[in-house]
Amino acid sequence: MKKAGILNRHLSGALAELGHGDGVLVCDAGMPVPDGPRVVDLAFRAGVPSFSEVLDGLLAELVVEGATAATEVREANPECATLLDGLFPALGLVPHERLKELSAGARLIVRTGEARPYANVLLRCGVFF
Repeated sequence: MKKAGILNRHLSGALAELGHGDGVLVCDAGMPVPDGPRVVDLAFRAGVPSFSEVLDGLLAELVVEGATAATEVREANPECATLLDGLFPALGLVPHERLKELSAGARLIVRTGEARPYANVLLRCGVFF
């Protein structure tokens, strides 16, 4: 058994398979999950695990070269917007409907237990060298 990093075997394995340019959607419990991408559902109950906790764990494991969120996060969830702005200074913003369309092209979707609106971000994987 791993003693550090992400212990969830489904998530750990999915992360190991990602390559440069692959998309990873980290989403709240209410985001529609499209057919196609691999899904790791971590939601246990409302708010557990939180969006920020999952994102923090993923960022410790991934190299990210870009991130996209919904424009609506600014008004509907300012706390999440502040978090995303702090983590991704070049955060791209698109309408929520467009983010849902883009999520269909993600290689992996990680569903959190977050119960606040628009706590979603599409990460684009980079390389470590």
